[in-house]
Amino acid sequence: MNGNGGQGVRSPYSAFAEWLGTQRLEALKRKSVEAETLFRRTGITFSVYGNEDAGERLIPFDIIPRILSASEWRRLTVGIEQRVRALNAFM
Repeated sequence: MNGNGGQGVRSPYSAFAEWLGTQRLEALKRKSVEAETLFRRTGITFSVYGNEDAGERLIPFDIIPRILSASEWRRLTVGIEQRVRALNAFM
């Protein structure tokens, strides 16, 4: 959310950072627990095979979303499309 080198909040996060600044920590913690409960209830979990001590684990979840600018998304799209083409050619 913060820029490189302590430059402050990145532009794509400006509205979210403003909203986040108005939220109470207790409310955010409660929402995080609610999300975890929902994930468990709906089966958004995985197991680590070969590890007898490992039970079902939740898919990692962060209440802070990843927000990308249009230019960042365009750059990622090029790489994603290239990898999909490579996988399709391999298959």
